[in-house]
Amino acid sequence: MSMFCFQCQEAAKNTGCTIAGVCGKKEDTAQLQDLLVFTLKGLAVVADEAKKQDKLDDSIGFFIVQGLFATITNANFDNDRFIELIKATVSKRDGLKTAIGFSSDADVVNWNAPEADFLAKAAEVGVLSQANEDVRSLRELLIYGLKGMAAYTDHAAMLGFEKKEIYDFIVEAMASTTQDLSVDEMVGLVLKCGETAVTAMALLDEANTTTYGNPEITEVNIGVSNKPGILISGHDLKDMEELLKQTEGTGVDVYTHCEMLPANYYPAFKKYDHFIGNYGNAWYDQGKEFASFNGPILMTTNCITPVQDSYRDRIYTTGMAGWPGAAHIGDRAEGGNKDFSAIIEQAKSCAAPIEIETGAIVGGFAHAQVMALADKVVDAVKSGALKRFVVMAGCDGRHKTRSYFTEVAEELPNDTVILTAGCAKFRYNKLDLGDIGGIPRVLDAGQCNDSYSLAYIALQLKEVFGLDDINDLPISYDIAWYEQKAVIVLLALLFLGVKGIRLGPTLPAFLSPNVAKVLIDNFNIKAVGDVKGDVEAMMAGN
Repeated sequence: MSMFCFQCQEAAKNTGCTIAGVCGKKEDTAQLQDLLVFTLKGLAVVADEAKKQDKLDDSIGFFIVQGLFATITNANFDNDRFIELIKATVSKRDGLKTAIGFSSDADVVNWNAPEADFLAKAAEVGVLSQANEDVRSLRELLIYGLKGMAAYTDHAAMLGFEKKEIYDFIVEAMASTTQDLSVDEMVGLVLKCGETAVTAMALLDEANTTTYGNPEITEVNIGVSNKPGILISGHDLKDMEELLKQTEGTGVDVYTHCEMLPANYYPAFKKYDHFIGNYGNAWYDQGKEFASFNGPILMTTNCITPVQDSYRDRIYTTGMAGWPGAAHIGDRAEGGNKDFSAIIEQAKSCAAPIEIETGAIVGGFAHAQVMALADKVVDAVKSGALKRFVVMAGCDGRHKTRSYFTEVAEELPNDTVILTAGCAKFRYNKLDLGDIGGIPRVLDAGQCNDSYSLAYIALQLKEVFGLDDINDLPISYDIAWYEQKAVIVLLALLFLGVKGIRLGPTLPAFLSPNVAKVLIDNFNIKAVGDVKGDVEAMMAGN
């Protein structure tokens, strides 16, 4: 088998991609990603020993974070960048080995080879190199959780917010995947990953809200102006801030796309008159939407789909994102800013975007805003006007069965409120679902990165209603997943004790039957079913 990848929801036949990724990832790219993860494990083994000797600084943890982030689905397809990361990982590993006097016969630590042998080695260390499917499943579940946590951790670090305990756990967890642990020990690490995820998500929330203010209820324009524009996609708010500052007064407007939509909710960004609104929908529509936008596109993170000729000469990547041949805007120097001058100059020569829709959508219901409405929410629940919250957060995707989530939103009774975050909302955020006594029936907390808000709201409501168990709240969880950030949100919810989560459109391919049974037996995780049946069950609290 030339490649094997099953880390995302669209894994071929819900088993695994073996020729090329459904995402567009080629065989050699998949193998280089496997090799990068392998070398990061080796670095983590040495770093874990350095930690025991109290000789580990956070720069190693941050490097591992960025390496993992590069391997998230649809983030980076650039082989040259992966080769650079692999070489840098081996160099850091060997430097740290020397610094702490570490020696080992383990291949994961001692592997070193010329670049010409990278793919040969990658073929030996991929996912299927672990023959035991249950060990493989638990290790990959942990690694995918770490990849999701890495994304949150990287974004927080860009804003100057870091925690040593997060880096230390990532090092410990990556090193553990090279060890012969019992099933109970591996399950324990998976749950500890969920615990650490809550810390990482809270840290990112603190970073975003301290830097840019608490999101506010906002009507976001989805039309266009008559000026040229730059479209910014991905998740990185620091890139958003610097792009807005550098485009001010240039005659170039800025629009968000997909998961950057929630940038419109932050007070710090509203002062820019040339920040027009949001253009387009979920990530998988970018082929046609990037073509009609006419101006340059800046991809700050995932999700990138295979780049089309219609916009190939005007797409840029930055951070850990990458596409072969696309112009890449390098990292900011310490204390400095990224240089977006090239993308701004190109934008000036482009036509204005083609309008694809008009009107506005409402969002900005992160935890501070929802808790400001707490009295109104409690009154609505006590009066019976609001019977149930349904958390429909997570990811959107191309799978035709994802129409399930639109149909659930339409089928839910008028006395329910949908809590959402992530690009899953594009399945229903433009439906006219009305409100309950002034409370909109879709409350958008923001990006998948803002899923902490949904957990925080649930925990606060538990206190407001004087409940002992979060599962006694009138809340059901109907989660759409696609990539690894959704995996870490799931692990965080499990750590918080949430049970009865519906997950779809399919259960993860990387869950072996035995591991899936553990999750089903202990947490009552279930696959989504038919719309009417699931809605009836959720309304009954099942």
